Amino acid sequence: MNEWLKRILEQIQAVWKRINVTQRILIFSIAGVVIIAVILLFVFSASPTRPAIFQTAIADEAQLFRIGQRLDQENVPYSIQEGMIFVNDDKTAMRMRSLLVREDLVPKNIDPWAIFDVERWTSTQFKDDINLQRAIEEKLRQHILAIDDIDSANVSLVVSKPTTFREDEEPTKVSVAITAKPGSDILQNHKKVEGIEKLISYGVGGLTRENIAIIDKMTGTQINDFDDPMLQKINEIDIVKKQLALKKEIEVKLRKDIYAGLSKLYTPDRVEVLNIDMDLDIFKRTTDAEEYTPITLIPDNPRTPYDETKVVEYITQKKLIEMQEFEGTGFTPQGPPGSEGQTPPAYKDLSNLVGRYKKNLENIVNVVNKKIIKQEDRPWNIKRLSISVAVDGKWEKEYDPNSSTDVMIDEQGRIQRKYIPVGDEELRRAQSLVEGAVGYNPVRSDQVKVIHYQFDRTAEFEAENDRYRSQKQLQVIIMWIIIGIGMVIVAIIAFRLLSRYFERRRRLKEEELARQHQAMREAALRSAEEKGVDVELSVEERARLEMQENAINMAREHPEDVAQLIRTWLLEE
Repeated sequence: MNEWLKRILEQIQAVWKRINVTQRILIFSIAGVVIIAVILLFVFSASPTRPAIFQTAIADEAQLFRIGQRLDQENVPYSIQEGMIFVNDDKTAMRMRSLLVREDLVPKNIDPWAIFDVERWTSTQFKDDINLQRAIEEKLRQHILAIDDIDSANVSLVVSKPTTFREDEEPTKVSVAITAKPGSDILQNHKKVEGIEKLISYGVGGLTRENIAIIDKMTGTQINDFDDPMLQKINEIDIVKKQLALKKEIEVKLRKDIYAGLSKLYTPDRVEVLNIDMDLDIFKRTTDAEEYTPITLIPDNPRTPYDETKVVEYITQKKLIEMQEFEGTGFTPQGPPGSEGQTPPAYKDLSNLVGRYKKNLENIVNVVNKKIIKQEDRPWNIKRLSISVAVDGKWEKEYDPNSSTDVMIDEQGRIQRKYIPVGDEELRRAQSLVEGAVGYNPVRSDQVKVIHYQFDRTAEFEAENDRYRSQKQLQVIIMWIIIGIGMVIVAIIAFRLLSRYFERRRRLKEEELARQHQAMREAALRSAEEKGVDVELSVEERARLEMQENAINMAREHPEDVAQLIRTWLLEE
């Protein structure tokens, strides 16, 4: 075997050496294209295909739109191509198929048997029947499991077998045992149970509702037996709950509307809706009636100012007249030949008399306009309505006659107020507004009362009085603070003025003393000079004399600058 492989490799190497570069590139290119094609084939063949919900195209655009809306509500991504609805996977397709069957959204042109897509791959009729039954059971189980509320399900189907006589034929029966998921309400929700029934009846031909049994695995009870007294009691409880919820919703809406409307006429704190009570009838009724109207021969022309309508009460459709006349003797029957007749004596006396008979019959069929009216009441109706509304008067503050901004205060420091009640005419107008807003109907014994009632505002007024007292105290405190600050400022200014005054007097006194000492010193110097006495001056005296001479010289040379300097000193003083 190794020798064979070596020969093969040597031949391949020999062939590879004989071919040129172009041929080698071509071989590599062909091999690469083949490898890429194989990879793409595996990729596309392994990619999942988008299954269709129904195997038949939907031609009705409105039905297609309704199905699309329902899929949007379930947040299911889908695409529509040529009337076919495609989803991402088979599980989603089965779940949506079950949902559409439950809610009667399956188009009429869709065959219910196409939902199960049963293929027959056996040759004998017995195997075909067995495989068909198994396929139906499995598909039913898959569709039931696709419902979110169901955890597990088992389906058992008994198909009827044809017999010679139809009355001897056993009906087709289906039993389904389900286990609900925790927290699901499918065992009490009749709509969901009816949806499962429809799904089963659509999947099995010739199946009636009476032959479908849906069992709860946990309790073993039949949940689609709607005639069960317990289920009927549950239905009654659900109806009462819905009625109470609907009643509360309507009462809250009426209360809000009444309060919002009256709050625009009065302030919101003056209106209080005390009570709203109503009796609801949630049963739906359908009324059939026939209306007969005259026949209009000539309708009214709206372009003319007068009415030219011509009507008749009826039109003759058929008329039958029958007339009978007879004149002559009557015939009295006798008995068999050879025997005396049995005619009573009274009739024998009338024999051979000439009589006359005349009969006129007239049969006329008249027709009129006939209109059939079918009126369906809304799901709920108000049987009786009772509303009570209280309106408070106005409180006005009393102001000081001498001042339009100061309120009057009593001995306890409270604001004096005056109460103004609501008038009867204003109450009647408010009651009329409320009656119009709620649809008041005296025929059904409705009651609407709008009364004047003085609300207890003690806490509100005490809080307002406390705020007023606090505001007044704050004003007094601020006033005294301002006065104190003013007095402090005045004291500071007075202190500064007095300080400057005494400082100036002290400086003037010192200057006067210094000037006197200087004068005495100069006089002494002059006296000494006159006597020829050599006086030795101190350093300070020499500096002072030099400064004095310099100041005198500057005043002589620059008198304006010296004057400005003196003014500045005086201002600073």
